[in-house]
Amino acid sequence: MTRKTGALAALKKLESERAKLDTKQQELETKAATELGRMFLGSGIETFSAKSLKLIGIALGKMNEEQALATLKIGGSAQTR
Repeated sequence: MTRKTGALAALKKLESERAKLDTKQQELETKAATELGRMFLGSGIETFSAKSLKLIGIALGKMNEEQALATLKIGGSAQTR
């Protein structure tokens, strides 16, 4: 096997692994979305528009947990669990 062929085989293998990782990532993102959805069902937040929920999520995501709780005037994280 020449060096060129070895590089081509390695590239093909890498592309295959990347495709598998992309599929796995999509599966995990779907599971994570389901878990998050279950946490919020019945909380009242499901009445918010999708646009507002995304804006709220982005804003909260820019803060750490303690900052978010303080901003929302909610007690420590143990209270919310």
